[in-house]
Amino acid sequence: MESTPSAESATEDPPPIVPASVRVPEITVKAVVLSVILAAILAAANAYLGLFAGMTVSASIPAAVASMAILRLCRQSNILENNIVQTAASSGEALAAGVIFTIPALLLVGYWTEFNYWETVLIATVGGMLGVLFTIPLRRALIVTARLRFPEGVATAEVLKVAAADRGDRRSGGSTADVRALISAALLGGVMKLGESGMRLWAESLEGAMRVGGTVVYAGLNLSPALLAVGFIIGLETALVVVLGGVIGCWLFMPLSGLLYGVPLAETDRAAAMAIWSGQVRYVGIGAMLVGGLWTLMKLRGPVWASLQTLRGRYPLSGAKRETMNVLRTEQDTPSRWIIVSLGILLLPMIWIYSMVVESVPIGILMTIVMGITAFLFSSVAAYMAGLVGSSSNPVSGVTIATIMMASLVLVLLMGTGHPAGPAAALVIGAVVCCAAAMGGDNLQDLKTGHLVGATPWKQQVMQVIGVLTGALVLVPVLSLLQAKYGIGEPTNSHPQPLSAPQATLMANLTKSVFGSGLPWPLVWLGAGIGVLIILLDRRQERRGSSFRLPVLAVALGMYLPLKLSAAIFLGGVISRMVTSHTERYHDQSQRGILFAAGLITGEALMGILLALPIAFTTMWPRLGADPFLIFTTPPFGGWPGLAMMFLVGILLYRVGVDSSGYSYAASNSSSRGQ
Repeated sequence: MESTPSAESATEDPPPIVPASVRVPEITVKAVVLSVILAAILAAANAYLGLFAGMTVSASIPAAVASMAILRLCRQSNILENNIVQTAASSGEALAAGVIFTIPALLLVGYWTEFNYWETVLIATVGGMLGVLFTIPLRRALIVTARLRFPEGVATAEVLKVAAADRGDRRSGGSTADVRALISAALLGGVMKLGESGMRLWAESLEGAMRVGGTVVYAGLNLSPALLAVGFIIGLETALVVVLGGVIGCWLFMPLSGLLYGVPLAETDRAAAMAIWSGQVRYVGIGAMLVGGLWTLMKLRGPVWASLQTLRGRYPLSGAKRETMNVLRTEQDTPSRWIIVSLGILLLPMIWIYSMVVESVPIGILMTIVMGITAFLFSSVAAYMAGLVGSSSNPVSGVTIATIMMASLVLVLLMGTGHPAGPAAALVIGAVVCCAAAMGGDNLQDLKTGHLVGATPWKQQVMQVIGVLTGALVLVPVLSLLQAKYGIGEPTNSHPQPLSAPQATLMANLTKSVFGSGLPWPLVWLGAGIGVLIILLDRRQERRGSSFRLPVLAVALGMYLPLKLSAAIFLGGVISRMVTSHTERYHDQSQRGILFAAGLITGEALMGILLALPIAFTTMWPRLGADPFLIFTTPPFGGWPGLAMMFLVGILLYRVGVDSSGYSYAASNSSSRGQ
């Protein structure tokens, strides 16, 4: 991993679209209202996707396009208003990643029986705000001084520039065609989710298992357009790595486990295969993820030192000095006194929460100190790595694993291994740090976009706070609805196929193992050994200069997820490569194809949440029923109609991508925080 900016990353940025001497409206009433709406929608959609597939995707481009289309209906709008909207909207969806990777674990360890609204809002708000505040001084250091690349930020700026340069130019699509693709895809994704989960016209997946030679073999494909879209966005290389982990888990370790330990007694071969996966294979994935987290921490030594060195002596000017030195509008950050005051205010409620969890004020204060230090460290690291290689390499899962392990060890020394509040205390620390790290890279990408288009930094930072507050308020009801409708993490009688929530389940298992509720360590150590082997293979690929890499956390995620999920993601990656192969741009992706994929994700996610609403209303109106759209209790034709629909979606995704190949942006715009 690079520890200093490369020559390529230090190239001079072009002049901003709006010069520093020009002042145009940025934070307007219509922009704030639209920001709140989009931040809420995208946060909810990313929460569903993260619990379902274990990864989230960047919303900057869809938010920018939606903003351009909607604000153009107003008499006056400008590029800086559009930038303000996408800044707040992407902050809301970034916070969702931090929340869903950790907060559900509090249910899985038994600390909560349901999502506590105000505690969750407070944890998410503090974590998100710390991510904003800690990265404010890094804006000048990493964007202006070091001039790191921030590829997603550059891609978003290009989208805004194209539309602003000539609204009648066909390359901008007049924004109309792009928005039409976004909306039509959202409707398609929503209709498919309604048919599958609401009406039960077809099954969620096509699965099969059979006993062969004393063991069992399994294969499956989830029929979700959102997973197909995820694969299209992240590209074939990453999708291939994820499905490789699934193949290792289901086609190597599952049959091997059946031979060594026998096939569990079950009504069907599929049930037996799932019992082996849930009881053994996924713990191998946990071991690989733990090694991946530690390896991530080791690799971050260089970026940590580099970011701190770059920051030292280059802190943005305070408000008093700004007035006397006439700092340019495009270099005006939030004054340092506001940062310091805000940090003090944010730490006080965390002392209260931690003290309540462990029933000790001194330990609560110590936990707050540990949380503050690690949040600063890892939000800075996320910002630095986003500048070098993009938010797709934002190590959210890795740094959260490292944080929880460190916090758990400290708490064991203070409270012992048998303390019942130990797992929850470690998870609350990890939750705040995870939210801060998720925000770190996203914030700097948005500020890079603002730097290129000529935004006022402190106004963007205000909108990042608005995005955080919106996401924090929206996410708890969303999580509660998803828990009631689908279940989260562990299968139960009422939810036999819950949302997998791989990161949250990992965090829960990790803390329970440290505080006395042990894991099947032989399987975990086996996974750890596989993780080490994957790291060695990846290092070999790096030395050879190969473009195909094997990030250990991506492989481990594939091992942990059911193969049917990673298989659908892989098919999306294949479609993405078919599009780029057709256009002979192996490093480009179609802008409108990405928007169509984002629409599929958003439509399916929002419909999934809407289908959960009747469950919340049954307490008030019991006659409504939890499934008002239900037609069949058992899908009459299995998953075959869903497969036909998936085939249709794949064709549409390919055609939209190929038809819009004339205006593309870098494939690095896509962002997956599941790693």
